[in-house]
Amino acid sequence: MQRLHARYPFLEAARETVATEAVDLATVVEDDRAVVDRARQRVITALEGEGIGEPHRTTRIELLSYPVARVLVSMVGERILVRRYARGEAETAYDRFKNDRDDTTELKSVETTALDLADLRAEFEMDEAVRSSSTESYRIDVGTYLPLAANLWGDEWLLVNQPVADGEVPVSEDELLVLLREAIRNRIEDGLPFEVPESIASALEDDAEEIRRALAELDLTREIDTVVPDLFPPCMKALLDDIQKGEHLPHHSRFAITAFLANIGMSTDEIVDLYRVNSSFGEEMTRYQTDHIRGDTSPTEYSSPSCATMQSYGDCVNKDDLCERIPHPMAYYEERIDDAEDDELEDWRESEGEEEGEPADD
Repeated sequence: MQRLHARYPFLEAARETVATEAVDLATVVEDDRAVVDRARQRVITALEGEGIGEPHRTTRIELLSYPVARVLVSMVGERILVRRYARGEAETAYDRFKNDRDDTTELKSVETTALDLADLRAEFEMDEAVRSSSTESYRIDVGTYLPLAANLWGDEWLLVNQPVADGEVPVSEDELLVLLREAIRNRIEDGLPFEVPESIASALEDDAEEIRRALAELDLTREIDTVVPDLFPPCMKALLDDIQKGEHLPHHSRFAITAFLANIGMSTDEIVDLYRVNSSFGEEMTRYQTDHIRGDTSPTEYSSPSCATMQSYGDCVNKDDLCERIPHPMAYYEERIDDAEDDELEDWRESEGEEEGEPADD
């Protein structure tokens, strides 16, 4: 069973396997660099949005790298890292399960490394909530469906777009697998971060620092296409205020705010319009610079500077508690967007729409 648990380490039985191995994690991180290296790879690969990397050829190393990876994530303690790590583990588990399911090879190992759908449903106590209505079709209770679909992109997952009947949502087998992937992600994310004993943390500090550097250098522009100035990091709020006051920005400040606005989804036209209040505004040059930063007229789409760079420029101002915990303005904004309630974001979008559109009739 060790091979199965190394392949699917989120299983409750996998935790028991590690426990019954009588493993002293402090000894592992001190003496077994292969485990630590694989654990660090899991985290950094997940951070970069590419699953958790190829499994180690040694089952024991792969199995133990999972709890060590969780320790590293907890040591860094950044919410964006927790989310991306959990997503990476869940995506890999999802891909492995689909490959197992699609594998029609008749030659099977004596020690199987495959799960079936019944195993996954039982793991997350969904046997009673999910009922089969045909060979490849299921019905799932609304109360179980909603939290699992909450973070899925696409209107097709919204409950209002589902043909709900008798408190149940019909789903295909592939859709059920996506929901189970979300159950895996929730389980991994809910347990992080946790307090790490000093005896373990001291041995892993260099590895945790490498992850912090990877996080600071990461292009955090993906997946954000919502513009809510109230949730901007203080540095970007200050630069935006200066623009709206018509003040002249030095080149590094202008680059920082333009890159940030482009990264979060503002169009070139929208960014150019912001600069019109400036007395030295030149539309042609502003448009050229914005398109260059966006990568439309250059081979590179530029990311806004990291917090360390903003500090060196003197643009890091009005720091708040969240600033102390994040390495990049985009990480700040992503966390604020993630923390905001959906109805708050919708209210903001509607208010913006009213301001830009025609006044409502009385």
